Amino acid sequence: IYCFSLLLQAYRGSVKPFVNFNAKQDAEFLHKAMKGIGTDEDAILMLLSSRSNDQRQQIKAAYKKTYGKDLVSALKSELGGLLESLIVALMTPPIEYDASQLHKALKGAGTDDDALIEILASRTGDQIKDIIKVYKKEFGAKLEKDICGDTSGYYQKLLVILLQVQKIKKRCSRAVLFDTYKKLYGSDIEDSIEGETTGNLENLLLAVLKCVRSVPDYFAEVLYKSMRRAGTDDSTLMRTMVSRSELDMLDIRASFQKKYGVSLYTTIQEDTSGDYQKALLYLCGGND
Repeated sequence: IYCFSLLLQAYRGSVKPFVNFNAKQDAEFLHKAMKGIGTDEDAILMLLSSRSNDQRQQIKAAYKKTYGKDLVSALKSELGGLLESLIVALMTPPIEYDASQLHKALKGAGTDDDALIEILASRTGDQIKDIIKVYKKEFGAKLEKDICGDTSGYYQKLLVILLQVQKIKKRCSRAVLFDTYKKLYGSDIEDSIEGETTGNLENLLLAVLKCVRSVPDYFAEVLYKSMRRAGTDDSTLMRTMVSRSELDMLDIRASFQKKYGVSLYTTIQEDTSGDYQKALLYLCGGND
């Protein structure tokens, strides 16, 4: 218990493993929430957002064993729109989710460069290695080949380099590099990139640099841009809230408040609505 409490103290996600977890009871609870006239969406959201992804996979297995049905299919039949997409994302293991997002980015209508850049710039070398394996298994194709078929030039080359990087050096050593650059040339690397590059290549280079400096700061900016432009970029908002909820959402919230003078929670409230909003606020984990 002492070790578990220490683990939770060091935990920077807004969604933590539920302490008194019982997969069978949770499966029964979800079954009741979906049974009969109407669906108790709020009960579903509250339960799933207060369980870790690993625990959700156990609930999925218990549901299949007890009711002989796939839980994700059952949830999809009861929900719709953005809420359905968000719940399906929550029920997907993180590496599978990243792989599916990359596949969607490459195989949909046009290329979703924002998703490509965000995932490949922010994930660790080990995570990328796992994503490549899962992508091959799930979609029967090589991620590198699909990227090369959909992109070009130096942008393509840098994406491929990010795929091939297996060991990321310590972030502090990269920070020293930035300081040295500034001393030598009198400007930040970012300014040089913005002055010398354009488009997707510029966006990718800046994303890599921002992630090296601070991943929470990078995602605070991603979230702000997803909501504070004309119309909400729900795919980016959803992907970020789901993928960071168990990793560093508390740090992202702190960075968001510091950078923009408003809480992430309030911004989500102002930009979204309904059960979809409720689900995002549960993932946010509180107001600052």
